[in-house]
Amino acid sequence: MTAQAVDPATADGTGAQDVPLRVLQRVVMPIDRDLDVLKLYVDGRGGRGPEATADAAESAAGERRRGPGGALGRRSLTVPPGRRVSLCTYFNAFPAGYWRRWTEVSQVTLRARISGEAMLIVYRSSAKGHSQRVASLSVDDSTPRELTVELSLEPFIDGGWYWFDIVAGGREVVLESAEWCAATERPRGTTSIGITTYNRPDFCVGQLEKLVQFPEVLEVIDEVFVIDQGTDRVSDHPRFAAAAEALGDRLTVITQGNLGGSGGFARCMAETLDAGRSDYVLLLDDDVVTEPEGILRAVTFADLCRTPTLVGGHMFSLYARSVLHSYGETVEPYRWFWGAAPNTRPGHDFAREPLWSTPWLHRRVDVDYNAWWMCLIPVEVIRQIGLAMPFFIKWDDAEYGLRARSAGFPTVTLPGAAVWHMPFHDKDDTIDWQAYYHERNRLVSALVHSPYERAGNLLKESLYITVKHALAMQYSAAELMLQAMTDVLEGPEHMHRQIVGKLAELRAFRARFPDAQAKSRIDHFPPVRREKPPKKGRGVRVPKGRRAMYAHAAGAAVKQLLPVKEFARRFPQTAVPHMDQRWWLLTQFDSALVSSADGTKVAWYQRDPSRFRSLIRRTLALHARLAKEWPRLAEDYRAAMGEVTSPDRWKRTFEASVRERQ
Repeated sequence: MTAQAVDPATADGTGAQDVPLRVLQRVVMPIDRDLDVLKLYVDGRGGRGPEATADAAESAAGERRRGPGGALGRRSLTVPPGRRVSLCTYFNAFPAGYWRRWTEVSQVTLRARISGEAMLIVYRSSAKGHSQRVASLSVDDSTPRELTVELSLEPFIDGGWYWFDIVAGGREVVLESAEWCAATERPRGTTSIGITTYNRPDFCVGQLEKLVQFPEVLEVIDEVFVIDQGTDRVSDHPRFAAAAEALGDRLTVITQGNLGGSGGFARCMAETLDAGRSDYVLLLDDDVVTEPEGILRAVTFADLCRTPTLVGGHMFSLYARSVLHSYGETVEPYRWFWGAAPNTRPGHDFAREPLWSTPWLHRRVDVDYNAWWMCLIPVEVIRQIGLAMPFFIKWDDAEYGLRARSAGFPTVTLPGAAVWHMPFHDKDDTIDWQAYYHERNRLVSALVHSPYERAGNLLKESLYITVKHALAMQYSAAELMLQAMTDVLEGPEHMHRQIVGKLAELRAFRARFPDAQAKSRIDHFPPVRREKPPKKGRGVRVPKGRRAMYAHAAGAAVKQLLPVKEFARRFPQTAVPHMDQRWWLLTQFDSALVSSADGTKVAWYQRDPSRFRSLIRRTLALHARLAKEWPRLAEDYRAAMGEVTSPDRWKRTFEASVRERQ
């Protein structure tokens, strides 16, 4: 490792053997001085240097006044005399472990332009989260000086980061810019942007406006495809015309019928293939707020990967903006269910637990897929494995990542590339019309990709979930799951045939059930009353342990067969907040008012013994049939994958959706 100060007038911007340096990652600050996300960019506590503890109180006070380093620009900040700031943050530390594992880069150069009286201290961490000081440079000049530090990636095979702190002396320090660079002759790729939108024109136009604000980001964007599947058109938004004019011929808005996320993103893939201009397509949800720098980072990382690689971004909460949803996602093969990757913790708040003090964030996390709130896909991958599955919603991104991996194309969720999205805890899509897609697409993806005979524990878990819905008086969700199983048994041809009109059918069917007939106010229903008070004043019984849970389920099943008393038909027996709506709680009542996850509505759940008997009988029969026919179905679905995901088959579906919309 070497460290040197270089005068900007003589710097030639080249690395070893005169290979040009390419910027991998620029140090950036929040757009519009957004203090809610400040800790994702700069930390006033001074990182993990020895002065961190002593500086903490003073730095915290400074942050409340004007940010941890004083004045902030998009790429610059000032550090007042005697203060220390750290760039050991989500957006500005360099994720060395990921570059070491996946790219051709073996050495990076930190290049910083700085003026004033300052010391720049470079640190690195191990995969265990241990940090060490690796270099320090000083400057004392009112004229900006360019400092460079060459850093090896060799010790980062399991993870770790590089970052730097700035310590101001007796005079104010200005960091004008800083970049992490590498010597490479690989050409720069370009991407198309694909946005699928459904009745969110304000969010969608906001994304277009943000792209226009950053010319350096536009340099890597060939086209922006907006696939408008809604009735509230993006092109009718009052700010759309100005954004469209600024983007010029880069912008294409395509209207089609509502084919869900998979249909919209499949159209983005197909249009990118047909245009033939881009190396990648970057898929973005319509309701996200993007950190534009992440687009540059994703393209650059993909350019330098040793093999074509899908590059995804993280999701932060749109409402608690320093909270990371998940650091990486995998599909647990025996359960066949998605979830947080091993050794990670969902819902991490960087404002409370910054990068430098959170050891598990320093371990490299390998993923099976990246959700399509932000995911860059090489065109070469699309050519080889096809477009998205016609899933409408749910599992399309996970299935695509698994399909790509099977073909030799990994997915990397890259720290420092991210969007802000509505948190998932504000909705529960497992008990509304989406229950159909959760079940159908989970089964289909397992038929295609599961390494286990009959997908391990999947069918048993599916049976449990269906029964729990029935016990909890969530009859509409249970019925939709049975519909999903029936369609899966029909074979792969049902997916394209049904994708256009299935949603309307599901909504109409579900509306027949009391648990789906929600109202905006509790007093729109009869008042909560009990015919008799609880015996000896006992409250709700909580089963403790697996044996108690099974015993409770057996007792609840027997109760489901008994007649419902007339009083419980006239009055709900209790009101259950959404966070308390566990199946074992709901089984203790004949009727209950249950609120929705977003707190806007409430529904009256009512026990129906005849419906329960019918559900259980059909549930057992369908799961038995699935288990028996699984080998044949797996063979059929795998054989159909090439045709089902082909651009030609999808184009017929796009055309059918337009006819349906007219």
